[in-house]
Amino acid sequence: MANRVNTTRNLSLVATLALFAANTAWCADSDSARPLTLDTHVDIPPDYMRQPRFDVGRDSVLKVDLGKMQRGGLDAVFFIIFVEQGPLTRDGYAKAVEQAERKYSAIDLMLQKYPERIRLAKTPDEVIANHKNGLLSAMIGIENAYSLGHDLKRLDAAYARGARYLGLVHVGNNDLCTSSLPNKELHEPAVSTVGLSKFGRAAVRRANELGIMVDISHASDACVRDVLAASTAPIIASHSSARALVDHPRNLSDELARAIAAKGGVIQVVAYKEFVKHDPGREAAEKALQKAVAKQAGDKEYDDWKHDYLPMYQEGMRRIQQQFPLATLDDYLDHIRHMVDVAGIDHVGLASDFDGGGGVTGWFDASETNNLTQGLPKRGFSAEQIEKIWSGNLLRVWRDVEKNAKH
Repeated sequence: MANRVNTTRNLSLVATLALFAANTAWCADSDSARPLTLDTHVDIPPDYMRQPRFDVGRDSVLKVDLGKMQRGGLDAVFFIIFVEQGPLTRDGYAKAVEQAERKYSAIDLMLQKYPERIRLAKTPDEVIANHKNGLLSAMIGIENAYSLGHDLKRLDAAYARGARYLGLVHVGNNDLCTSSLPNKELHEPAVSTVGLSKFGRAAVRRANELGIMVDISHASDACVRDVLAASTAPIIASHSSARALVDHPRNLSDELARAIAAKGGVIQVVAYKEFVKHDPGREAAEKALQKAVAKQAGDKEYDDWKHDYLPMYQEGMRRIQQQFPLATLDDYLDHIRHMVDVAGIDHVGLASDFDGGGGVTGWFDASETNNLTQGLPKRGFSAEQIEKIWSGNLLRVWRDVEKNAKH
């Protein structure tokens, strides 16, 4: 028993010293306290907290767990209620609602199991209070409002559960708006002049009334324009990078970035490989590997949560990394610098998309968060500006959305 206690104390001491070193490095560069760091997009697996490997209180296989957050200095995270786009049918909606509920309950499990380490934050003030009390913050965001099951009452229920942003769409058009990446198998047009549907406009209106931030990441340009016109509150892009640097439809054009800023919103620049660095060779190699791994496992389709941890996949990714190096922290900082130059220092934030494909060399998981904090001054940002980028801008928009609400 004594040996176990001593081991636990030693591990705790190591973690504390690592966090102290990160804080000291920041202070040495800026002569100010480390900023409150907030990541607006972290995905969770369907079996989050239900399998030991996905238990975030342990040293998990995930890029974001509580230990990695504490070691890296990541204070607050929006955990995402994501569902894949499916058919716009009664059965499709029912399945999406069920999948979303499984993720809400998984977040509840985390909060119930580790209340001494992480707490739910439903307001900006709760994020700040948790930080002052030495606690991590968990917030909830929705990715793909298909999970509402075409029923606005579920948006009210999501708000009650803690959801504070509504991502309208994902890959493939849904019942709210058109996607930046339409479903080719369903012959959806590559570029659409159609934006929000009638139901989509109703969802934006209800989100405004409740005090939920409306998120346009993944939406088509036409949909973004419609949301800007329809919303009575500032909007966000929860995880989007700069199209001027990487011409990908998921990234935001300078025109739309300026329009979001003009309405008081914020663009959370995302560290997702394909949106940060154009590398068709790596993309093709990864798709080929995924197909081969799924076939070897006896499955018709690749499933990241099932196949990514298999030895064949891990070894294949090591070979791909040697041939096609991953985007770097410097590449990501280029996007941050560009977005600030375009939209203004008050309208840019940060998102990893960890455990949803995000991560670059240098900020590959939450334990490396301080690398990003240290990299920002090298791009000319002051301590005050870095605080805005890391959390201040998002918290300001969140407050503005709350003020606009009509409960």
